Amino acid sequence: MHSLPTAALAIAVTLALSAHAAEADKTTATADIKTIHCGHLIDTAAGKLLGESTIVIEGARIKEIRAGNATVTGAKQAIDLPTSTCLPGLIDSHVHLTMEFSPTTYSDKFRLNVADFAIRSTVYARRTLDAGFTTVRNLADIDNESIALRNAINAGIVPGPRIFTAGKAIGSTGGHADSTDGYRKDLAGDPGPKDGIINSPEDAWKAVRQHYKDGADAIKIMPSGGVLDESTSVDNAQMTIEEIKAVVAAAHDYGFTVAAHAHGAEGIRRAILGGVDSIEHGTYMDDADMKLAKEHGTWLVPTIIAGKTAEEMANKPGVYPPQIATKARLVGPIIQATAGKAYKAGVKIAFGTDAGVYPHGNNAREFEYMVEAGMPPMFAIQAATLHAAQLLKQNKDLGSIAAGKYADVIAVPGNPLDDIKLMQKVDFVMKAGERYK
Repeated sequence: MHSLPTAALAIAVTLALSAHAAEADKTTATADIKTIHCGHLIDTAAGKLLGESTIVIEGARIKEIRAGNATVTGAKQAIDLPTSTCLPGLIDSHVHLTMEFSPTTYSDKFRLNVADFAIRSTVYARRTLDAGFTTVRNLADIDNESIALRNAINAGIVPGPRIFTAGKAIGSTGGHADSTDGYRKDLAGDPGPKDGIINSPEDAWKAVRQHYKDGADAIKIMPSGGVLDESTSVDNAQMTIEEIKAVVAAAHDYGFTVAAHAHGAEGIRRAILGGVDSIEHGTYMDDADMKLAKEHGTWLVPTIIAGKTAEEMANKPGVYPPQIATKARLVGPIIQATAGKAYKAGVKIAFGTDAGVYPHGNNAREFEYMVEAGMPPMFAIQAATLHAAQLLKQNKDLGSIAAGKYADVIAVPGNPLDDIKLMQKVDFVMKAGERYK
């Protein structure tokens, strides 16, 4: 007989608490509204430069965009950038935040611990964020230390860009992913799927599942030779189509995208036919590969700055071992021309730099090289925002300044469409509504 009043009382208390919570949320939200007044704003979705604009931000996301220098009732902070051009936070689709190449790189792996690389990565992450890159895709590390870096950034322990990481790369014995290349026999051992080294479709499934267990966000494979490993070929094919298809099938089961490091034409062909989401570098991509990429909707991430840096370093005595210097001299002069040709052929292009091959924080030099290759400034900017977000399958949250998306906003002093080098002079950085620079 007494259960009904008790239940009614419980419901009344619950409703009262809910109403109080809703009112508290409303108050908190109002208190968290801020505005950014921009002299100009680049609408990456429309490919247009807009005039004076006001970005209204509520919490971590954009609430609305208003034309002109608008006054917003309830805004607790107004950031004035009257002579600047605002853009979405930039996305670098190919970085290595847990390393930075130096003349001691090849001996460091015998002297430094994973913890050393992890600590250094916090510095590289901050430099990347300060350069205007609020999101990155980390394509390979030593022992999943980029997963720890991602977690630390997400927890607010260290500042840095939003990271989508592939953890360790996946490749074949002796291939570009095999970190024991160049080791003496007693140290080299026989790395397997748990280490990212596969030699069959069955190995591929195990390697991908291990990445899922480790907490990776994406998969990186090495179907061709590379520049900076201690082998002799930069362009030979190093994975079979069957192995690539197995990686892709497993990866897509787990919701991963697959990036394929590939310099050689045959490695590129196999990767596209195998179903990868993107080709990284693509140095020797030929007409047939470009046709295939268009047919399959495969992205190209050119990393022109990496090729140019490698060529420059190859001409400095003692920086690279001889076989690596030889490969770097081959790739350097080709990669930019291939990127320009791919653009003209209509291949989808997303921005990526291979940061770590060159010093972190200089990522925006890639814009200049893309424009030199024949890409219009607006296209280059879209490649680092809208297109990169599409490649990462994050375009609902990133890639443009629009209502509902994360408040990732940067600014440069002037109009980068007139001078693309201004992209190297980012003087304002906001990520998810928090101002960092």
